[in-house]
Amino acid sequence: MQKLIRLLGRETIGLVANIGEVFILLGQALKCIRYFHQDRVLYNEQLYRLGVKALPLVSVIAVFAGAVAGWQGAYQLEDTLPARFFGQIVAVGILSEMGPVLTALVLAGRNGSSIGAEIATMKVTEQIDALEVMGINPIRHLVAPRVLAMIIMMPLLVVVADIIALFTAALIGDAFFNISVRMFFNSFQSVFVVTEDVIPGIAKALTFGISVGLISCWVGLKATRGASGVGRAAIQAFVISATIILVNDYAVATLVF
Repeated sequence: MQKLIRLLGRETIGLVANIGEVFILLGQALKCIRYFHQDRVLYNEQLYRLGVKALPLVSVIAVFAGAVAGWQGAYQLEDTLPARFFGQIVAVGILSEMGPVLTALVLAGRNGSSIGAEIATMKVTEQIDALEVMGINPIRHLVAPRVLAMIIMMPLLVVVADIIALFTAALIGDAFFNISVRMFFNSFQSVFVVTEDVIPGIAKALTFGISVGLISCWVGLKATRGASGVGRAAIQAFVISATIILVNDYAVATLVF
């Protein structure tokens, strides 16, 4: 029993220490953002790599997410509610949950793992130590551009994913359930409220972007033990980011709804 208590105590202390390190890293990264104009080449590179290049993958995921939402929504409503409710139910589900969460999980796998592995490689090969010796701040040049890129691109990609998913769901309803595209969007517009249907999803996307960018950088900076440490960092970046995404989703949904 005492061993179990000691183990729980050590794990709790370690968790609190890690949370503290993440928030310290966030503060350091935010301070470095004031050099945006001087380092705009670094920021532009990360915006393109983490955002623009992720657009095809996000689009494909959004198509299938919208198709599933449209098919399931229409199937469930077929014998229970009038077709005019189809757009309301499907659109709200896409905008508030499916769009933000699926996009964030996809970017956690694509960008989070990439950031974690990249920074971990620089850490274990002592490139970060070399930067510090040369008087170059690694937080400013490595962490801040990636964190800001995720903060900016996550909401934008979520908006794109939402639009694609909505149109796909509407087309599924029209093609297979005799619910016209016009009826879908008229149904949605009749109850559409920006502050209730769009803002919560964007708020989630912002928290997801901060979480993925920050956690991935932190995991990379903590990497040790050569090549195995790089692989472990890539896995941890995704696993921790995905967990935080779901926790944030619940927290924001609780606060908003």
